[in-house]
Amino acid sequence: MTQTAIFTVTGMKCGGCENNVIEKLTALDGVISAVADCKENHVSVVFEPEKIEIDDLEDVIIAAGFGVE
Repeated sequence: MTQTAIFTVTGMKCGGCENNVIEKLTALDGVISAVADCKENHVSVVFEPEKIEIDDLEDVIIAAGFGVE
């Protein structure tokens, strides 16, 4: 079973930022897909909660250089 998490992410300014976040998230085991929108400051992640936790997703976004509110 999958779950969707939507994060408000600060610091994304362009398509490159979006791609960076998507690349980092989709590299994780348990992440099915990720969509980032720098204009809306949102990142949506479909993941398998039995394999990865929401805190882990937030940590990856922060490690990529962005803020999570």
